[in-house]
Amino acid sequence: MSGNTGALAGIRVIEFGQLIAGPFCGQLLGDMGADVVKIEPPGAGDPMRTWGNGTHKVWWDVIARNKRSVSLNLRVAEGQELARRLLAEADIMIENFKPGTIEKWGLGPEALHAINPRLIIVRMSGYGQTGPYSTRAGYGGIGEAMGGWRAIVGDPDRPPARMGVSIGDTLAATYGCMGALAALHARAASGKGQVVDSALYEAVLQVMESVLPEYDANALVRQRSGSVLPGIAPSNVYPCKDGEYMIGGNGDTVFARLCEAMGRPDLASDPRYATHIARGARQQELDDLIADWTRTMTIDQLEVLMIAHSVPAGRVYTGKDMLADPHFAARGAIAEVPHPVLGSVKMQAPMPRLSDTPSAIRRPAPRVPGEHNAEVLGERLGLDEAALGDLAARGVI
Repeated sequence: MSGNTGALAGIRVIEFGQLIAGPFCGQLLGDMGADVVKIEPPGAGDPMRTWGNGTHKVWWDVIARNKRSVSLNLRVAEGQELARRLLAEADIMIENFKPGTIEKWGLGPEALHAINPRLIIVRMSGYGQTGPYSTRAGYGGIGEAMGGWRAIVGDPDRPPARMGVSIGDTLAATYGCMGALAALHARAASGKGQVVDSALYEAVLQVMESVLPEYDANALVRQRSGSVLPGIAPSNVYPCKDGEYMIGGNGDTVFARLCEAMGRPDLASDPRYATHIARGARQQELDDLIADWTRTMTIDQLEVLMIAHSVPAGRVYTGKDMLADPHFAARGAIAEVPHPVLGSVKMQAPMPRLSDTPSAIRRPAPRVPGEHNAEVLGERLGLDEAALGDLAARGVI
């Protein structure tokens, strides 16, 4: 664990989110140096504490790193008042409840800006804070479906597939974080905070490239295309004797270098494959040709050729492969964080990389809900041990 020299050092964040979208936004801000206080319900805390695969539920160790935990019952007046007092001196608030929930608790933007005009309020929800669907329940998978992602993922002869991670939630969280950073910059000039409205389906829509205008301009409905992008060739995972290998040889000059590596320089000038459009029109044919070549080699043999000819290519990694790769280690892409049962746990290190104010994991995830009640509520609100004990006995914290 290191001292706080991050770009957001001194920025106070109060995170009210649960599960993925809100907490991932808090993770990003915390990695960049913000002081993140996570509010959890007394008792079980955030359900993320028990999510994940395997005997040891270590997803929590990633998404709750760089945070301190305070337990507050936001469904009672005293808990709401304590939250308001914390927010009175905060810079950023994060929440991902169903729209209207925090208003019922007296924690909506109008009420909070009355006591802290500089507060930036990041709100993540399925459909946004306005519009006819705003009050509907929404999860990341629903956002992926309505944002257009699910329709194009998978094989064309099968139902829509999903990515094996919660991409809709993390995209909404990332846009929420971007909005918070933009709002901090705007506040430096105006002195005022504002609301950042990040909807799950809109976050997914942002990364759908030309799917929407392709329909508007050409009445073209993008279809599921398996492991390829239609018209982008060759760019695929190809079979080897001992596994699979990704090759991206779709640019004209890169394709020429791939052809040299294959011992088939003639293909680069063949009218069937010489241009981007021609290769896209014969995508399956070209993939079959390359696959016939790659399956005669091991991954190691193929990688030597790709490096020698400067062809973008890479192994298809699992977590095991990442932990063993020397480049990941040399770049510091893997961090090791203390763990009370395992001793330590390895996880992805913070991104992005800043040269002068680096992101870092400065504290491990809190082990129990309310672990930092005395530290935070005592430090910021002046509550002594007796007051904290009374609040705990009555289920407020």
